[in-house]
Amino acid sequence: MNFLTHLHLADISKTHLAANVAGNYIQAPISQAPMELRQALWLNQEINALCASHELTIELMEAFPVALKSIAAELMAVSFDHYLAYYWEEYHPEPLDAFSQKAYGALASFAAQGSDPYHPQSLLTLIPTMRSEDWLGSYTTEQGLRRALTQVAKQHPQAALFKDSHKIIDKMQIEIETAFRTFYPQLMAYSRIWGRKTPAEYLPSTL
Repeated sequence: MNFLTHLHLADISKTHLAANVAGNYIQAPISQAPMELRQALWLNQEINALCASHELTIELMEAFPVALKSIAAELMAVSFDHYLAYYWEEYHPEPLDAFSQKAYGALASFAAQGSDPYHPQSLLTLIPTMRSEDWLGSYTTEQGLRRALTQVAKQHPQAALFKDSHKIIDKMQIEIETAFRTFYPQLMAYSRIWGRKTPAEYLPSTL
């Protein structure tokens, strides 16, 4: 998943917003992370695993053209962020603009702690631009969708495959939107459950 989805799922599961995003950039073991980040990093892994293995998402990824199969997961993730933003009011009680500002603040506070294995520079360098260009709010637009695809391509070893990928997403609108509308409520439910049933080793001590 991409930025908006992880932030939204973090919020509804009452876990650390920035760490849920940072989990996509962190290679170091969760067991050695600062305690306040562990639950969100674990949740990030669970979310990504479910998105990669659920029958609905596998079916959608298989529907992409053969030439794009190797980037189907990334195309799906960006598309899901787009539809989450587009239908935001159905999935969150707070307006998208207000939520975005809260998320940018959380990300800025995370970045202010400096770079280390659990505050990866690859993410920290994106945060100022993310905020100034309002990446989260822009997911509602076609231009924002293209911007997100361009950003993913910059970090992908097969960047050339993303050229004109927005046209494929547009052609597959029915398939992608149907998968999102069916799968995402399930993902929200799982995230809330995981938030309540996180393994003890990833939770701060109550002593």
